[in-house]
Amino acid sequence: MNSNLKVNKINSANATATATIPTSELNSKMDKVIKDAGKNMNIAGFRKGKVPASVIKARYGKQLESEAQRECVQGLMRDILKELGVDGTSLIGDPKITKFEEKNSGIDVEIELSLTPEIKLGDLNEYVPEVKIPEVSSKDVENRLQEIADARAPLVSVEDGRRKLKEGEYAKINFEGFVDDKPFDGGKAENYLLKIGSGTFIAGFEDQLIGMKKGEEKDVNVTFPKDYKADNLAGKDAVFKVKLVEIQTRGKIEIDDNFAKTMLPDDKEASVEKLKEKIKEQLKIEKKQELYNESLKAELIDNLNSKIEFDLPKLVVEQEMDLMMKNVFMTMPKEEQEKLLKDVEAIKKKREEQRAEAEQSVKITFIVDAIAKQNNMTISDNEAINTIYYEAMAIGQDPRAMLEHYKRNNLIPAVKMAMLEDRILTSLLDRKA
Repeated sequence: MNSNLKVNKINSANATATATIPTSELNSKMDKVIKDAGKNMNIAGFRKGKVPASVIKARYGKQLESEAQRECVQGLMRDILKELGVDGTSLIGDPKITKFEEKNSGIDVEIELSLTPEIKLGDLNEYVPEVKIPEVSSKDVENRLQEIADARAPLVSVEDGRRKLKEGEYAKINFEGFVDDKPFDGGKAENYLLKIGSGTFIAGFEDQLIGMKKGEEKDVNVTFPKDYKADNLAGKDAVFKVKLVEIQTRGKIEIDDNFAKTMLPDDKEASVEKLKEKIKEQLKIEKKQELYNESLKAELIDNLNSKIEFDLPKLVVEQEMDLMMKNVFMTMPKEEQEKLLKDVEAIKKKREEQRAEAEQSVKITFIVDAIAKQNNMTISDNEAINTIYYEAMAIGQDPRAMLEHYKRNNLIPAVKMAMLEDRILTSLLDRKA
């Protein structure tokens, strides 16, 4: 063990060490590195394995010197861990070398390192807030049943030519769009069925159709969003020449046992009452998820954060601050980014503003990991991949492309951690549901 080594264990999660790597140790390690390199080195004029050390040193001195220094630091790290009474698995991330100063007597080294913190979870039930899931009323069930029936009812044409188009109805339209009096690609369609109020078209388009009568023609004036996917249209004013071909509305559907059978095809004894029971069960699940997601999960996280105390690894917190600072910077307007980059003190201040949130994020991650280990809870790669697929399809994205993006940017571990956190929070809340 290095006789100059001094180790300071700040707390259960952080330590620092100072030492001098003697010149004699560096020279000895250098000789070993040169000897090992020479065993397989091919240099013209010398037999393999017989290249003189002086030739190897002359050609590859700097590279081999760096290798010798690296091996000395690795040896020093083993001594530090031995002094701390822990093994390499207790290390979190890479140790940070804060000083590496070469002198005649050797190299002065200062190192910061983070260790897995000691976490005492205690009785987890004490942290779980009161869970009161709202009751599902018979009116809630009736309303949902009617919504389902309405959604499945067929569309019927409104034949009355005097009848005006209303919010929530369907308009069959012919239209053609113009920008600067010129038609543009994708701006024309015939017999297009549009639900008024769905938000399918550009903001303002659907509102201007309300009140039109069958056969009526109208110029609809709109402005494309600045972030519109087609660059040639983004932010541009447009005029759509629209003709209302037909007004359609939902017809009526009888809510009876036959309807229930279409909704419960696997149940030979399907009835309206059985369908209502299924709807009630689903509404209970929805109300619970809404309560959990809108308030109780956040309250539970606050409780875990405030009531479970342990030392946080400094280097991990600093890394989280760097990540948060990067995200904040990327969301800034370009002029603010340029201004900030010219002010070192402002950058430090902005980064420091992320500390409290970074500490909570790191703390909750360790707590979640500890609870998961205590309860043998894991998220498999397949579960994470399926979640990414479903989310991609839900927002109309290509699942394979999104999955490739997550893999390429090493984001799947973050997805698994988020899923694990959600599963643990739900499991804890369910104990009091």
